[in-house]
Amino acid sequence: MNISFHGADRDVTGSCHLLEAKGKRILIDCGMYQGGRELDEENAEDFGFDPASIDTLLLTHAHLDHCGRIPLLVKRGFNGEIITTAATRELARVVMLDSAHLQEEEAERDARYAHRRGREPRQALYGTLDALNALDQFGRTAVYGQPIELGPNLGATFHDAGHILGSASIRIEEGDGKRRSVIFSGDLGNSGRPILRDPQIPPQADAVVMETTYGDRLHKQITPSVEELYEAITETLRRGGNVIIPTFALERAQEILYYLRDGVETGHLARNLPVFLDSPMAISATEIFRRHPECYDAEACALFEHGRDPFALPGLRFTRETADSIALNRLAGGAVIMAGSGMCTGGRVRHHLRHNLWRKDSSVIFVGYAAPGTLARILIDGAQRIKLFGDEIPVRARLHTINGFSAHADRDELLAWHGALKPARTILVHGDEKAMRSFAERLHDTEVSMPDKGDEISL
Repeated sequence: MNISFHGADRDVTGSCHLLEAKGKRILIDCGMYQGGRELDEENAEDFGFDPASIDTLLLTHAHLDHCGRIPLLVKRGFNGEIITTAATRELARVVMLDSAHLQEEEAERDARYAHRRGREPRQALYGTLDALNALDQFGRTAVYGQPIELGPNLGATFHDAGHILGSASIRIEEGDGKRRSVIFSGDLGNSGRPILRDPQIPPQADAVVMETTYGDRLHKQITPSVEELYEAITETLRRGGNVIIPTFALERAQEILYYLRDGVETGHLARNLPVFLDSPMAISATEIFRRHPECYDAEACALFEHGRDPFALPGLRFTRETADSIALNRLAGGAVIMAGSGMCTGGRVRHHLRHNLWRKDSSVIFVGYAAPGTLARILIDGAQRIKLFGDEIPVRARLHTINGFSAHADRDELLAWHGALKPARTILVHGDEKAMRSFAERLHDTEVSMPDKGDEISL
């Protein structure tokens, strides 16, 4: 077995790893780099391998930083099979088509500026047709715990990673005599959360390629985090302002809806609380969540069995159409507006920030990870003024950062998962270097590697 690394190496986004075994070339994820504008060029660079040479792509889950460059992979020659779970297949369709649409819009906007300034316009990384072509490559559906043959004496088994709907850790085994195995953790979920099951522990393997997003810190407990959310909303509405929640469309939007529903039902929030989910992708994802109760934990399953929708509350409104989204900017106060993107790098949330950041009575509540260079991180770090759509906006709204809602396992959960596997070799990926080094110092009785992009490791 030989593994080469082509993304999320001493970095948090762009997951892409290539495994060569038994004459097959297996790609695990093909994600997009996310953060500042300078990453546009990195996304457009060569993959570091020939896409046409890849036999199979195994997709751990549908977040953009794990599936976002699949259409580009197909555009550049990949013609193999993509294997993933049923829920991930549905979510990846939404994510890739949304990404293609946004890139086409951005390229069209850039073309107008380029014409005025006499320069060549920037081309879209890929378009809607490329995303549709990529969807044609999805083949067999993985079921948790059931092996899938990738070639003679080579198989893969998906195990529930508990991160988002359909997410998986993947164990790949080769054998014709002496057996060798490796586990790709994907992104591991935060245990004890609503809706999804806790991460499963796969059977032991010789090596583990493991994420370290929160390898150097612990999460705030969920109960005080939910209480802080309720308090921030109640105080803002009492002041007469709006609550803006930059929201990731997959998992975070559904989790926040779950807690808002629970808050209304338990009396922590007003029964007539107006909540707007202003994200077509999050709306579609919520509908997909409803179709996959096989991924739910016992509590969420019980709600459905009793005829209750865990994501529905009396004042909830979905705003798919652009005109309806624009109308929200006329709301003087009293509303909770959930909109993407979660890092404020694009999407409708930027318009809501433009209309609310300057207001002392409004609040912005961050409930997810904010990569360096993103608008969310700039605001969290204390910017007094920001630029949006060419205007300079003073930051007067109250900003809340609630860290307990992370969909990622924290340091101790990662250590427990790793400790249960006891691999002889541990390869750390998907985290910044500081987090990786901190996590590596806590690992014992295992050979630890932290590859750079382009590195190769032989198992």
